[in-house]
Amino acid sequence: MRKWVMGFIVVLASTQLAGCGYNKLQNQDEALKAAWSEVVNQYQRRADLIPNLVAAVKGFAAQEERVLVGVTEARSKATSIQLTPELINNPEAFAKFQAVQGELTQALKSLIAVTENYPELKSDANFRDLQVQLEGTENRIAVARNRYIESVKEFNVTVREFPTNLTAGMFDFDVKPNFTVQNEAEISTAPTVTFDTSTPSQSATPVEAAPAPAPATLPPAN
Repeated sequence: MRKWVMGFIVVLASTQLAGCGYNKLQNQDEALKAAWSEVVNQYQRRADLIPNLVAAVKGFAAQEERVLVGVTEARSKATSIQLTPELINNPEAFAKFQAVQGELTQALKSLIAVTENYPELKSDANFRDLQVQLEGTENRIAVARNRYIESVKEFNVTVREFPTNLTAGMFDFDVKPNFTVQNEAEISTAPTVTFDTSTPSQSATPVEAAPAPAPATLPPAN
């Protein structure tokens, strides 16, 4: 009899949680984490390509030192952020993440634009392969970001709407920060590029291929 009563209580509790949106919140939270993991994976893939890309360009266009240094420094900033589970719950940390990734996107656009001035570099098989990989990765980043944006929208609507907002408050489900419209506009805008044919400054920082970053720590599954 006691087992029957306990079983009834468990079933009743499960039904109530499902009815108040708890299961929906859990499912959307897991989908959001999976979408975020894919965003991180694609940004990581891009970061891993950059050292070889910079080295290839430097072999043909060493005088474009300012552009090369800019890409290396932007990559360093992007890979210095610790991708802890708290990042997607912290608007300030998330804004910093998207800002440094945006800077790296613009730096890469400048680098690719500069290469148009060097036919020998464009005809190099190694550079062409790296450029194809980079273009493919940028497309994957766009797809991953869009999926994450949609996942966040769905989750945030569920967190805010009644009556699931009551359940969200009870179980500490908060709205998540998302990629901003301004950031999307910046990423889609091509940079202004001037070809630097002057002699590199002696005081400029030498460009070296940065080491591959440590694997990012992704949000754990609940």
